[in-house]
Amino acid sequence: MSDRFVAISGCSGGGKSSLLAELTARGCQIVEEPGRRIVRQELAAGGSALPWVDAAAFARRAVEVALADLAAADALPGWVFFDRGLIDAACALEQATGEPAGQTLGVGRHYNARAFLAPPWPEIYVQDPERRHGFEAALIEYDRLLKAYPALGYEVVLLPRASVAARADFVLGMLAP
Repeated sequence: MSDRFVAISGCSGGGKSSLLAELTARGCQIVEEPGRRIVRQELAAGGSALPWVDAAAFARRAVEVALADLAAADALPGWVFFDRGLIDAACALEQATGEPAGQTLGVGRHYNARAFLAPPWPEIYVQDPERRHGFEAALIEYDRLLKAYPALGYEVVLLPRASVAARADFVLGMLAP
């Protein structure tokens, strides 16, 4: 685990991608969400490890991808922000199979003790080819994550509903020594 690794999670459609794009523009390192990468690959290949087809297979792949992302991130300098990541994948696996997230994660934290969660923001929520679930499903997922992160030893910091620049300032300010 590295304190340089920061999880950005929360409600689908809550503005995480915009925040991460702003952090990238400011020179921060970003690791793209495993789920979206898997969905793109599965759709292109006609595969079935999709959350709306085989949630367990999708979640297992997400865990694998997130673990590989963590290993690769060791070589990156400075702050490394993860769009979702291993915690979200382990929670998805627990939801799909009943396998406890803590068991999947093992001992210790994988990210900085502070995890940033985007709260529900219905005014900006949109569906797309990779996000087929509706806002109600996003709320259920958010509630699960809001409980899971603290249960797994993380301090949850809710992102403000603010401009993208203000959100980035907020995150970087919270991480400043």
